[in-house]
Amino acid sequence: MSAATVTVARVTDTSLSDLAPGALVRPGDEGWDAARAFHSGIGEPTVIVRAATVDDVRAALRYAASERLDVMVRGGGHSAWGAIPGGLTLDLAALDGVRIDGDVVHVGGGATWGAVARTLSAHGLGISSGDTASVGVGGLTLGGGIGWMVRAWGLAADQLVGAQLVTARGEVLEANEQSHADLLWALRGGGGNFGVVTRFDFRAHPLTAVVFATLGVEGDARPVLQTLRDTMADAPRDLTVTYMDIPAMDPNAPAGATITAAWIGDDEDAARAALAPLLALEGITETELGVRAYPDILMDMPAADPDQPMPGFLGGNTLLRELGDDAIDRLVAFREANAASVLFLRSLGGAYGDVPQEATAFPGRSATWFAMAGAFDVPGLVHDGNRPLIQAEWDAIEALGEGLYGNFTPSTDPGLVSRMYSADTMARLAQIKRQYDPLNLFCRNHNVVPA
Repeated sequence: MSAATVTVARVTDTSLSDLAPGALVRPGDEGWDAARAFHSGIGEPTVIVRAATVDDVRAALRYAASERLDVMVRGGGHSAWGAIPGGLTLDLAALDGVRIDGDVVHVGGGATWGAVARTLSAHGLGISSGDTASVGVGGLTLGGGIGWMVRAWGLAADQLVGAQLVTARGEVLEANEQSHADLLWALRGGGGNFGVVTRFDFRAHPLTAVVFATLGVEGDARPVLQTLRDTMADAPRDLTVTYMDIPAMDPNAPAGATITAAWIGDDEDAARAALAPLLALEGITETELGVRAYPDILMDMPAADPDQPMPGFLGGNTLLRELGDDAIDRLVAFREANAASVLFLRSLGGAYGDVPQEATAFPGRSATWFAMAGAFDVPGLVHDGNRPLIQAEWDAIEALGEGLYGNFTPSTDPGLVSRMYSADTMARLAQIKRQYDPLNLFCRNHNVVPA
């Protein structure tokens, strides 16, 4: 029997009877409400499969293909895609194993970064991950993954050396530089368009501790951001910084502007020397500067409260080649003009920029800063008359950049994907999509349509 014949036979098997007990949850079943809740809200899927094995994933995908059900893959559950009704939600939370093999770490597709960081920390290892402990390894990596070690080690996707993936046809593939290299290329920043990754293989790095600093910022942010930009232009790659200015809306996060910094290793003197130009500024207050374990700097973000849904968001993000004075002025002016708004900047460059643009699907490799800003659509602060103006102000800022970062894009607008990638990258992704998911089963994402 040929491989093609086997594939057809699998697709036509519509039974979910092979699933492990308790894996299948439908509306009305005991535990339905708990199963459909995800970190960012409550979903209304047609059916949920809580996969405990790779065979569970295969059975779920064969069923979804036969029933023409869109598939939404859930790892940490931080994205907005779970809110779209219908389809099959594939919950990978049980596939959360972490196995260390030398400097290669095998991570299950349902693992969260906090758990992975704690496991690696016990072995003196680390991977540049997201900022939040509960965020999923899968979604963050497939979207690129800008983390605290981005300048030293690149994106989370840059540390990806292999993956086990189940295709829409139920085939289990091993993607690496020797086998299905085109698929590995697409997984490094192309999102969850090509299948269900049940195992990620990362190259880990020695990491015993970090120096973590928090600096309070008062007064005009413009000279502070100019100094921050100039400091990072020549800073060692061991240093990555974030600037954030948030409104008094979230009781879990103090309002105001701060600079946070992570330095690889335990050399407080070196970290302080690198931050010296900032520490010397008027309006800067050193709140914290000391050695911490890497898992301890990851944030614990509370899950969404159904009774207090988050307001809409007018803004976006962009990858800036340069953080010029004009960009700084526009970003600060946006924050000043909108009381209920947030401004976030993360330094890039270093190892992030060492990767040639064509080597991965991720956009904007020449960027030196990531910027995100947005106004919360709060009644009384935002109204129909100024809503278009706020968005236009952001659009002018975005135009200074060279691509969007999908992981920081809360919108499910299908048109956003065309702004995330260049035309050449989109064309290549579409060809790979056609090969591995011609029916576009995996469309609950920043969707690449098959060529």
